[in-house]
Amino acid sequence: MSPVVSIIMGSTSDLPVMEKAMQLLNDFQIPFEVNALSAHRTPEAVELFASQAQAKGIRVIIAAAGMAAHLPGVIAASTALPVIGVPINATLEGMDALLAIVQMPPGIPVATVGINASLNAAILAVQMLALTDPILSEKLKTYKKNLGQKIEKANNELASLRYDYKTN
Repeated sequence: MSPVVSIIMGSTSDLPVMEKAMQLLNDFQIPFEVNALSAHRTPEAVELFASQAQAKGIRVIIAAAGMAAHLPGVIAASTALPVIGVPINATLEGMDALLAIVQMPPGIPVATVGINASLNAAILAVQMLALTDPILSEKLKTYKKNLGQKIEKANNELASLRYDYKTN
């Protein structure tokens, strides 16, 4: 089994945030790899990874970083693959990482999700892969349909709450 999604973290301290992405990819039966690379501490390794990812069979890269958060952009600069950035709340409530990832120069885009939103990054990766995979596309449609059913169930549960001044 060869990975088609690569999850890269600036540090293993990002692992608790990124576990949701890993779980979703696992649930969708999408082979993935997980590595720690640092744009600042291991720049040569980051460039080597990014330049070889496509030849290795990787189709989407999810890159998580906090603080200065250069990792997603450095990866995007060295590959033609789509890169999804996950800003990590390490300092400044994650706003520093969000702005560092989302404000890329022209020609070097990084799709960016919300702070600590690794689940959305994984869903976006699945959506990209589903463009050419009908089975995965059906799984994604089912997943999204189930999200709506969860809200309907929650609304039914809220309807059963009883308060003197609750009107619904």
